[in-house]
Amino acid sequence: MSGTLLVNSWKWGHPETMRTGVTGTLLSADPASAGAVVSAPFGHALVRAAEQNTRIVGLTADLGKYTDMHLFAERFPERFFQVGMAEQNLIGIAAGFARTGFVPFASTYCVFATRRAYDFIAIGAALGMANVKIIAGLPGLTTGYGGTHQGIDDLALMRSIPNLVVIDPCDATETAQAVDAIARYEGPVYMRLLRGEVPIVLDPNTYSFEIGKAKLLRDGADLAFISTGLMTGRVLEAAAYLAGEGIQASVLHISTLKPFDVSAVLSLVSRVRIVVTAENHAVSGGLASAVADAVTDAGVGIRLKRIGVPDCFCESGSLPYLAKRYRMDTESIIETAIEHLELQLGLGY
Repeated sequence: MSGTLLVNSWKWGHPETMRTGVTGTLLSADPASAGAVVSAPFGHALVRAAEQNTRIVGLTADLGKYTDMHLFAERFPERFFQVGMAEQNLIGIAAGFARTGFVPFASTYCVFATRRAYDFIAIGAALGMANVKIIAGLPGLTTGYGGTHQGIDDLALMRSIPNLVVIDPCDATETAQAVDAIARYEGPVYMRLLRGEVPIVLDPNTYSFEIGKAKLLRDGADLAFISTGLMTGRVLEAAAYLAGEGIQASVLHISTLKPFDVSAVLSLVSRVRIVVTAENHAVSGGLASAVADAVTDAGVGIRLKRIGVPDCFCESGSLPYLAKRYRMDTESIIETAIEHLELQLGLGY
């Protein structure tokens, strides 16, 4: 790393990739106007998986169109079940299907699945290792409809349930690959859903999703970003900009929150102790907490800064506005990283 770091210096030379503004939709996969996108990667991947496995069935709680499950319903109407606005029934019926040899994919919004059907997931699915796949739309700040619809606590809730695999895909590439992986996995899974027009961040020709495995997407010795979900795309943009300023940042993408890839985290922080976590979720109970648990259990000291939703119910508004409001956009990530790095250098760390 060369030169003196100035917290605000990057503001004077925004690269064209910086995406800002306060306009946008209330219901979208990502506030950024991504260059390359895939339409409904979950729905198309589920259809492909079901063509190979006749035991796969699809269920939803009156949200087929808004979780991309409608593609499955159109292709396999005899294997699709609309349970209505009854999320507890959705999980209970899915568990029943699993007990009789089927592979049920049950979709709804994550706030409805986790808050309204928590006991059904814990007991009906996880306790007996029922082969249920819960697909949860509108994670975190991917909707502007406020606290009733913004799933900012689902990772914390789902991580606390034994036997349950918890996945937060980065983009269209990983979503499609994860569907294939969880269809083959025997056991209960909770997966966050990026729906509609979903950006491509990871190269489908070189990236390979594995349940429980983190991926080091970029290496650097000055700063370590550890991210999950759609925040990985923003972190990669931030790391690319920082490189132009002489700051080399690693990016460790953790798509599986449970089981958690402790060894990947410890390997990274053993050589880069200044860490910034980034998640589309509350800063408590999700990725940052998992990282803190891992390093604490190992007795490793790091300097940790958490980026995510603070301890509040978020406002309603456009997605770019919300990302900026809660400092989860690319520009805020850059600013936070530089501030965190300068602080530690000032302390002589």
